[in-house]
Amino acid sequence: MKISGLSKRLSFLDAAFLYLERKECPMNIGAACIFEGKLTHEELTRYIEERLHLVPRYLQKISPDPFNLAHPEWEFDRNFNIKNHIIKIKQNKPFKLKDLVKLSGEIMSELMDRNKPLWELYVIENFEGGNSAMIAKVHHCMADGISGVDLMKVLFEMTPHASALPQKDESAGSKLFEASKPKEPIEKLFDSFLHTVRETMTKMIEFQGGLLYMATIFSRPDTIKSLPQIAELIPAVTAPPPILPFNAECSGQRRLAWTEFSFTEARKIRNFLGGTVNDVVLTALTKAVSDYTKFHGQKVKNNFVRYMVPVSLRQKDQHGSLGNLISFLPVEIPLDIEDPIKLFKYINGKMSKMKETHMAEGLMLVGAMYAMIPAPIQAALCATANLPFPPFNMVATNVPGPQIPLYLAGKKMIKQYPYVPVGYKLGLGCAILSYNQTLYFGLSSDAKAMNDVEKFKEFLDHALIGLSKIAG
Repeated sequence: MKISGLSKRLSFLDAAFLYLERKECPMNIGAACIFEGKLTHEELTRYIEERLHLVPRYLQKISPDPFNLAHPEWEFDRNFNIKNHIIKIKQNKPFKLKDLVKLSGEIMSELMDRNKPLWELYVIENFEGGNSAMIAKVHHCMADGISGVDLMKVLFEMTPHASALPQKDESAGSKLFEASKPKEPIEKLFDSFLHTVRETMTKMIEFQGGLLYMATIFSRPDTIKSLPQIAELIPAVTAPPPILPFNAECSGQRRLAWTEFSFTEARKIRNFLGGTVNDVVLTALTKAVSDYTKFHGQKVKNNFVRYMVPVSLRQKDQHGSLGNLISFLPVEIPLDIEDPIKLFKYINGKMSKMKETHMAEGLMLVGAMYAMIPAPIQAALCATANLPFPPFNMVATNVPGPQIPLYLAGKKMIKQYPYVPVGYKLGLGCAILSYNQTLYFGLSSDAKAMNDVEKFKEFLDHALIGLSKIAG
């Protein structure tokens, strides 16, 4: 598989992750992986180097628009050096899991150097049990969760033995670098102006098409019947959420906690209660938020949590393309439903309503309207973004990964803990990745806003165990 759809300029959504980044909110995504046996820095470097031509985006860096008329461009890094991207961690003794958690938080806290391609791999050759580990870090402007999984399919193998690579087209590489030669100022100005006009027209057409699509949806008899349900969902977009214990000013220093749960067990719960695996995840998360809120002395009666749940809008023919193709669902869940079965049923009903009313597609219309704003104004809006309250309480993203073991440079990946960025008073986020019949939960918190993420992990574990007992 080769990564396709290599755009020359950042989309409005990709660019937003650049514009929103600041010291208090590094926009990195990634994962910490544990491998069976010893994966050395030398092996990994050689393995990745042989495959970089399959992911040319990883040879490109950000080039700001010189006239600030359009979003930044991708250009090939003529000084690319793989040694700047694959780093060996110095060790005096084998790392334990707690050491890997701590190091991952430190690495994700650091802003990436925009003068080079925005990805890094950190290798821990000596991990407990005779194993090894790797921390992967990628800027959010390059990929979302689904495209990150697509990237895994390029770099990872399904057997310990590396398959034959597609032949490297040296002439194609030369042409790509040739095309990235610096342009004359007048050529840059014309290109920026042309792109701005083209993108504005494209987004206007998309917006009109979206309106037509939504009009078609809302003309259906079944949708007309659901209008009262749609009205119920509107406050989740327009009104501020309550301030929960982890919604506070952020410092940029990340503190992580990880846990895992059997995917088979999650499916049993899903089947027993009649819903989806995502309903299981949100039920456990909500129970943990409720318990954590009570632990900090706040009321849960008539209180709720609002999640930002990313939704992939990739079509089948868009798998393999990098960048961000997502919308989101603002999911509000009461914190005072004590019975986990009732809580699960509530969440299942809420998510079903949102799917039936095509809320994710509707919110994409808002994105299309935002995209029609000139790029410099978008950048200014993001640079000055400092709302008195967060629009959500936390991010909860659930990414389906491969359910078979994968291999990197001949080493089997036995665990993979994902990471999602936090900031802007969102002091807690949760990324869930399913891999090889296990759900991996990556809790990321800001050390200033939430210095006890480990306590939240305890509540989450307790909630997951409670759901298992219900399913027998």
